[in-house]
Amino acid sequence: MSQTLENQTQIILDSIADGVFTVDLDRKVTSFNRAAEKITGIKKEDALGRQCWEVFRASICETQCALRQTMKTGQQLVNQSIFIVDSEGERIPISISTAILKDKENNTIGGVETFRDLSLVEALRKELSGRHSFQDIISKDKEMLRLFGMLEQISESDTTVLIQGESGTGKELFAKAIHSLSHRRNGPMITINCGSLPDTLLESELFGYKAGAFTDAKKDKPGRLALAKGGTLFLDEVGDVSPALQVRLLRVLQDRTYEPLGGTKSETADVRIVSASNKDLVRLVEEGKFREDLYYRINVVKLELPPLRERKGDIPLLIEHFIKKFNQLNSKEIQGVSAEVLPILMSLDFPGNIRELENIIEYATVVCKENLIGIEHVPDYLRQGSHGVERNHVGKTREKNVSWDGMKKSFIYETLMKNNWNRRETAAQLGIHPTTLWRKIKHLKIDIPKQDGRTKIP
Repeated sequence: MSQTLENQTQIILDSIADGVFTVDLDRKVTSFNRAAEKITGIKKEDALGRQCWEVFRASICETQCALRQTMKTGQQLVNQSIFIVDSEGERIPISISTAILKDKENNTIGGVETFRDLSLVEALRKELSGRHSFQDIISKDKEMLRLFGMLEQISESDTTVLIQGESGTGKELFAKAIHSLSHRRNGPMITINCGSLPDTLLESELFGYKAGAFTDAKKDKPGRLALAKGGTLFLDEVGDVSPALQVRLLRVLQDRTYEPLGGTKSETADVRIVSASNKDLVRLVEEGKFREDLYYRINVVKLELPPLRERKGDIPLLIEHFIKKFNQLNSKEIQGVSAEVLPILMSLDFPGNIRELENIIEYATVVCKENLIGIEHVPDYLRQGSHGVERNHVGKTREKNVSWDGMKKSFIYETLMKNNWNRRETAAQLGIHPTTLWRKIKHLKIDIPKQDGRTKIP
């Protein structure tokens, strides 16, 4: 009878898609089902009698064995994501659950672990992530995706590119993407910030100088144009270049030649020039502060980067990206932001754009000791007790007499309205599940039209 029951149990275990194995009190494998064989690549006969860590070689085996903890404390573990190493040395992502095995007298005789192969899920996650990222630029915004397509096209030539956008929108990331996709990618990419240097120093940094060009010029010094030979020169904040220096820069773009300070012989500029500005260069041209001929030289291809307030659907993606980044830097295991924090971040205009969001998440990951970033972990200007915060275009804060619930209610209502009252699209933009959105609508008593997105609104 016992043998028959054991055979039936094995048949049941072998019919399960999840891997299942059991161990005794010494953590030696006592059973190993067919799915476990398939996932690990290890035969049942090779697994039985061996220590479980010798079979699985999981990422937690050395220090935080889940099965050992369960057998020691009696607490079950459910769906913890880890990696194991299969018989061919490949890392396999799995989720595990553990429980205690007891006999008829309720004595602990071992443990059982079930595990699910997440390789397909992981591959899908990477594929979806790939659609949302391009050369370290994170976005699912339609305009940004259009710019990604343009990057691939313009990178094939040496065309001069102008990148315009507010501070913090990622202009330098775009410049790096252009360089890394181009045939010059094996050459250097040299950056010079035209707004951070006085005119005389900027000129010598850009063109270099010969020994004796001025009092302290003891020997020749190559400029950024020479250092970027065979690669890309990125002129950041080109709108700050003085009119006098603009003339020399124009010659570089027209003739691909220049002369170092104190030099008498022209040198060739074998570089691709990518410029960026957070200023309205057209307006500067109209005001006579920027040469029109230079503007047309640097503006062969123009990329306009939208500010973060115009691509708020990217905020949840960026939050996840920055949390992962600072988890690695600070050895943290923060899972995300709380349901209270996300609407607050989604409601901000972010005058500092992506850089400002990154700073907020960096601060939060430093002070957060929990699994989720709560309101108490965000910078002071985002939490003002019962008062909300409103900021003007330069980022200065002023108190606004509105409750957190009032702020969330207003933001959710506006987002619903923008999405034609479609709850699924609104939830996706807010980065929450549609069911969670529905609960918030009920809790905040948001009045929505009867045609709420399930029926098409003409």
